[in-house]
Amino acid sequence: MPEYDDDYKFDTLAVRAGQIRSAEGEHCEPIFTTSSYVFSSASEAASRFSDEQPGNIYSRFTNPTVRTFEQRLAAMEGAESCVATASGMAAILSTCLGLLKSGDHIVSSRSIFGSTTMLFTNYLAKLGIETSFVKLTDIDDWAAAIRPETRLMFMETPSNPLTELADIEQLADLAHRNDILLAVDNCFCTPALQQPLRLGADIVIHSATKFLDGQGRCLGGAVVGPKDTVGEKVFGFLRTAGPSMSPFNAWVFLKGLETLSLRMKAHSANALELARWLEQQANVKRVFYPGLASHDQHQLACRQQSGFGGLLSFELKGGRAAGWKLIDATRLISITANLGDAKSTITHPASTTHNRLTPEQREQTGIADGLVRIAVGLEDIEDLKEDLARGLQ
Repeated sequence: MPEYDDDYKFDTLAVRAGQIRSAEGEHCEPIFTTSSYVFSSASEAASRFSDEQPGNIYSRFTNPTVRTFEQRLAAMEGAESCVATASGMAAILSTCLGLLKSGDHIVSSRSIFGSTTMLFTNYLAKLGIETSFVKLTDIDDWAAAIRPETRLMFMETPSNPLTELADIEQLADLAHRNDILLAVDNCFCTPALQQPLRLGADIVIHSATKFLDGQGRCLGGAVVGPKDTVGEKVFGFLRTAGPSMSPFNAWVFLKGLETLSLRMKAHSANALELARWLEQQANVKRVFYPGLASHDQHQLACRQQSGFGGLLSFELKGGRAAGWKLIDATRLISITANLGDAKSTITHPASTTHNRLTPEQREQTGIADGLVRIAVGLEDIEDLKEDLARGLQ
């Protein structure tokens, strides 16, 4: 039997949900490293393949370790279904190709991951799925972009790297009045700090590579939502096309989920203190972090999030040269474009994560040449300040 019930609180679900012990009586979830499964008879095999009987068939789409991760994350997000994928980008691709067809239209925030923009404009467009990009924070911009053929609204909130926020309840109401699905990339808050489904969103997307893992060990993604959309249509695409999560990676993510709440609180506390310190530095033009009173949407963050997360960015007065100088002067913080790690990371978005965007696209999304992004880890905050102070002098 499962190790949980619906009455358990979030932190208990993060540790217990989804586990069904085998006949071996293991305490820790096992890793099922098998490609296929044995049936007791030809009739059982036929029943499994025809979906008349639930059970394992082939690990591309049915694996016990992956299923445990899916059920645990679904429980934490308050969802009926979860489909685990090989990466965060695979989760977005599976959502789009599982739910959309040629002639359909997406309205997306401009403030999304650069690779997501490329997916929408360079690849979905080849299949006849068009995307209109709008300002994340402007509800009128969203409404004006909706067409009769619009089927999906997509956004990140908070956004990367400027930590802009969308009012999820407001956008969900707009979407549902027009019979459109709202998908929210919840990568930077995770369900520990924000639960979009409870605010009206239809689908939640994760790059499990980031904070769900928490230690930069594996690639993975997830799509979370209702059974009829995620559990059937998105799963149907994964079953056929195969952008599947490996059992080992699923096991690593399960261990990450057990400490997710503790880590997100620690990331948030470190990031808030560092953001306040950066605001006081003479060479810093502006700091972007929802926990600051100076953030344009600080009150919205207080309302729809239980914490402010570990991601912040700041613009330096000296442009790209100042940004690169600061980054090169660090000795502790890792120079890498990944985030969500126990180790703090630093990058220059204009030349890394958003370098495939045109200068005009970067200008539209506010990615200035002097912008630096830090994913604040779990080190001592005084050591992080000292590491940055060297390049700020």
